[in-house]
Amino acid sequence: MADSLNKRHPQDASRINIHEDWEVRYWTDKWSVSRQELMDTVKRVGVQVADVAKALGKNH
Repeated sequence: MADSLNKRHPQDASRINIHEDWEVRYWTDKWSVSRQELMDTVKRVGVQVADVAKALGKNH
């Protein structure tokens, strides 16, 4: 079954999939950060939501 483009939450809530545009939009909207800020943070700390949230000073 193909991924639905209408998903509102990531399938794996513990990881950020930066290869899915809708998921990048989900996290940038949730944390009110730019796409570039999210990408830079993921590059620096990895894809674990808790690590990215902590690095951004946000709640996960």
